[in-house]
Amino acid sequence: MTVASDEVRVRIASDDDIVTARQEGRRLSAGLGFSSTDLTLIATAISEVARNIRVFAGEGQVQIRPVHERGREGIVVVARDKGPGIADIERAMQDGYSTRGSFGLGLPGARRLMDEFDIRSRPGKGVTVTMKKWALGGG
Repeated sequence: MTVASDEVRVRIASDDDIVTARQEGRRLSAGLGFSSTDLTLIATAISEVARNIRVFAGEGQVQIRPVHERGREGIVVVARDKGPGIADIERAMQDGYSTRGSFGLGLPGARRLMDEFDIRSRPGKGVTVTMKKWALGGG
């Protein structure tokens, strides 16, 4: 894990790293005044994207930092890997779609938990998920 001022980067290479990313997201978000409910939503969304890194790419990174835009404060989470990528993002974002026999709720669930969600994939090059949650209902 790397900490630079108010930014945290967690290398995702094991299940313990997923827990660390979740805890760090909760810690940074608490410092920004998020409600306990929002802390749980943020931690859950981080868990989902970090678990996808672990399952589909093997390893990657989750970066968590405060964001200040247009008079609002929030948290931004960027999850990156250099895995196989997602061939059909639209399909992957549908509830129930899974290539691994799971419930297929990870990415669509993370999207619902956060205020902003963007996913980019380059097949053979990896996936980048960017999510934001605004404090005090600023979304």
